[in-house]
Order: sequence, then C-alpha cells, then structure tokens
Amino acid sequence: MKRTIGILIALFLFLAVMGEALARTNKDKSESNKITDLDKRKAEYIFLQSQAFKEKDSVAAYYDLIKHAYFLDSTNTAISFYYGYMLTLKNNSSEQDRHRGLELMKRHVDAHPEDYYEASYYSDACMSMREKEMALTAIEKLAELNPNKTEVLTRLALAYVSNEKYAEALKTYEKIEEFEGRSIETSALKVSLCQRLGDTVGAIQQIHKLYDEAPSNVDYNLVMSELFEVFNMRDSALFYLDKAQKLDPDNGNVYFAKAQYYDLIGDSVNYDKEIYNALVSTDLAVETKLDVLTQYTSTQLMRNDSTDRVNNLFKVLISQHPHAPKVHELYSMYLSSMKDYAHAAEELGYELDLDPTNAEDWQRLMVVNIMGDNYPDAIKAAQKALEYNPDDLDLYRYISSAYYQMKEYDKAIATYDNAISLVEKTKDTELYSDLLGGKGDVLVEMGDSTAGFQLYDKALEISPGNTSIMNNYAYFLSLSNKELDKAERMAAKAVYANPNNATFIDTYAWVFFKKKNYDMALFYIKSAISNSEDPSSDILDHYGDILFVTGDTEEAVKQWKKALELDPDNELLKRKVENKTYYEQ
Repeated sequence: MKRTIGILIALFLFLAVMGEALARTNKDKSESNKITDLDKRKAEYIFLQSQAFKEKDSVAAYYDLIKHAYFLDSTNTAISFYYGYMLTLKNNSSEQDRHRGLELMKRHVDAHPEDYYEASYYSDACMSMREKEMALTAIEKLAELNPNKTEVLTRLALAYVSNEKYAEALKTYEKIEEFEGRSIETSALKVSLCQRLGDTVGAIQQIHKLYDEAPSNVDYNLVMSELFEVFNMRDSALFYLDKAQKLDPDNGNVYFAKAQYYDLIGDSVNYDKEIYNALVSTDLAVETKLDVLTQYTSTQLMRNDSTDRVNNLFKVLISQHPHAPKVHELYSMYLSSMKDYAHAAEELGYELDLDPTNAEDWQRLMVVNIMGDNYPDAIKAAQKALEYNPDDLDLYRYISSAYYQMKEYDKAIATYDNAISLVEKTKDTELYSDLLGGKGDVLVEMGDSTAGFQLYDKALEISPGNTSIMNNYAYFLSLSNKELDKAERMAAKAVYANPNNATFIDTYAWVFFKKKNYDMALFYIKSAISNSEDPSSDILDHYGDILFVTGDTEEAVKQWKKALELDPDNELLKRKVENKTYYEQ
C-alpha cells in the first residue's frame, strides 16, 4: 500500500511542478544558484519514484519523471546522467538532443568515475553514436579502476578494435587469458588481430600456445587445421585433421572437417566418403547433420550427379532419427526437386504424423500433391490446413482449382462461391479477383462462356493488372474465335509483364495463330518452348499445329507425338499423328 501511495504522491508532485518545470526548460548552469533546497528534494524524490516505472517497463512515464526531475535540479549529475541517457535512446530525439544527452552523461562520469554501471552505459552510448574515441577513453578509465574485471577488459579490447588499435587489443586479450586461461574463442580473436597486423607468424604462434597446452585435444587439432587452411598451408592442415581422426576415429565433427577440406581442394571422391562418414556417425547433432546434408544435396544437384547416394544418406539419417520432423521435411523437399512427388508427399505425411497441427506442412503437402497431379489428396491436405488456419482464405483457391482439374465442376463452383462470399468482406482485392477469374474458368469449361467472360471482366475491373486472368481470358477468346483483337491486347500485356512465362507466351502465339499471323505465331511458340524446361502437352500440340500450317509437316508430326506421350488419352492428338494432318480446334 505504501508503494502505491508513494507513486501517487510522485504523480501529484509531477503535476504540481509541471508549470514550474516547463518554465525552466532553457535553464543552464548560470541559473544553478536559483535552485532551492526544496527543488532539490523534490527532484530527488521524483527521481527515486521514477525507478518504479522503470522496473515496470513503463518507458514513457519513466522518461517524463526523469525529465522533470532534471528540470527541477540540473545540478544533480545522477539525475542529469539518466535524463541524458534517455535522450540518447529515444527514437524521436534529434541529433543535437542526442549529443546533449551524451554531454550530460559525461558530466556525471567525469565527476564519479567509480560508478561502474554509469560508466558502462556511457561507453555504450558513445559507441552507438559512433563516438569511438570518447568510448575508448571512458572504458580505459573504467579498466584502470577495475583491473581485474574480465568483462571490462573484454569491452576494452572491443573498443581498441573499433579504434583500429589492434596491438593494444591483442595485449588486452592476453590479460584476459591471465585470468581465464586460454580458450579457442580468445585464441581465435588473437589470431584475427595478428592477421590484421599482417603477422602470420604471430597468428600461428597464438594457436600453437593453445595447442601445446593439450596436443591430444581433438578440438585444438581441428583449430590448428582450420588455421593452416586459412594460410593455404594444406599439408599442415591435413596433418592435424589426420591426427584428430586418430585421437577420436568416430568423431563426426572430424569427418565433416575433412569433407570440407577435400571439397576445398576439389577431391570429390574423398569429399563424398567423408560426408557419408559424418552423416552416419552417432555423435554429430541432428541439426548439424541436416546442415551438412542440405549443403551436400545442393552440391549434387548442381553437379547433376547420381541421386542414389543422396537417397541412401537420407535413409541412414531417417533410421538414426526417425522422430525428427525436419529430417522428413528436408527429404521431402529434395524429392520434390527431383520431381518424385509421390514419395515427397509420403515423407511429408511422416512429418505430419509427428506434428499434425503444423498448418504450413499441410499446405506443403497440398502443393506437392498438386504438382504430382494427385488432386484428391491435395484437397484433403488443403482442408486439413484450413482446420488449423481458418483465416487463410487463399487455400480455397487451391481446393477449387483441384476440383476443376478433376472435372468436378459443381464442387469447384460451390467452393469458389463460398470463398468469394468470405473474401468479399475483406480488402484483399487480388485474391477476390483471382477467385472470380477461377470461377470464370470453370464456367467457360462447362460451356457457359458468356457468364465466364462476364466474371473475367469483373475480375479485371477489380484488379486491372491481374495477368493470369488476362492470359486465360485471351486464350478462351481465341478458342472461341471471338474478339481476337481484344485477346491479342490482353495476351500482350500478360507477356510483357511476365516475359519468361512459357504458358503466357504460348497463349500469345495461339492468338496470332487464330488471327492467321503465322510468322508471329511461330516466333512466339518457339519462345515458349525455349522458356520451358519441360514443355507441356498443350505447348507441344500448338507447336505442331503452327508448324503444319507453315508447311513443315514432318516436324509437326514429331511435336504431336511428343505431346501424345505426355497426354496419351488425347483422341484429337491421336488422329493428328495417325493421319499426319491438322484438325482445327
């Protein structure tokens, strides 16, 4: 109760002195003789009460009380210090105010250099304002008064580095070692300083000092190896790696270090061997193994190398850590990159068994199933994702699209209608436009092109830059031989906005084909092929049609055959291949 009354009294005093304090805003040292003893007592009391707000993280209230305590008694250096400190921290402080704050802090530190925390705060403020020399001066004084505090010596070393006084920083780290003993971290810092000083011999000596204390320490041998790799002394680097391996033949970190060494010198055979040894070791943390395997799989993919060894490594890792979700997630990502979508979905399923509430993983599973044309399972995954993330209305787009691909048009329309009714209430015009366009696709496919085209127009009215709808609208117009000039304009906008999109370029080519502008059609269909890693059946079919009407029947049949391989149930393609002729669509 007393604490509460104290705070209320402080607030009362705060209000009582408000007018008086504001009147003193421009007060300087020349007016210090006007400060009464009552002012000083009020200032001290408010300052003490401000600490309660500081402890509660009420920054604004704390600042206001400190500020008014300072206006009551600017001669109190402790109050001035913390008012100045707040000035340096406030986001809306001007550069002038921040430097004024620094001066107020300095006044107290100069008067009371023994105040450890205030001197530390002052040096930090100097550093944050890039007053490196001022910070160094303050920390040097602090170190002089606290010669046995290693945290002060650490600050001093960093301040020397900031001021590019590397020799002094090196001596300071040596003092730290006198108190704490040698460590890999401190030795590494000393090596870095020797490098900055251009002292290669000194750098090697620093690590040798550490190594000589425990030459049978595996980590010290690894550090020696890393150092010699930095200086391109590879024989010496390998010597310490081999020694580390003899000391601990099953150490996964040693295998990994050796793999990195062999990768550096371009020895892929030994790199593969050591990576395998690192991943099958039992003492390497699973997080480290995942990092290693991520790097390794990326390297193999770039090399277009065999996937057998990668699959084998994943299987070993999964057998060691069957309940680690991230292992299954990484394997799924790898399998997806290899276009093995069925097994990628299987691995995500294992991951979801371990954590079924992960909405992001349900979305990944949905996408993987869509990529693998497994639309029923994609719908199930999307619906599950909605259970855990009901506000993600974007998921409806995938569900509707999946129904569309399955030719379950009634379900697609119902899903679109549900999603549209939900999105209409939001301000997400892009999603609203996409959903209207998606429903338009379904209506056109169902034979109601008039209603479908009306939805396209509405969708583009809402989002005029929606190039996906422009593309679909243009394509369906060309199929129906309607408004081909309008189709050309929309297809052009879509391509210019997405110049590497093979599907959009194909639509543009097809519009030119329908307009009997065969030269332009041939130019753009070739562009669509070159921009597609794996051209779709539709693109190859269109290429064949354009080749046929431009007189290259033999090449046209080749392209139709390729298209038929991708879509073996396409009756029109079968007729084209069998009769070696074009049939208008």
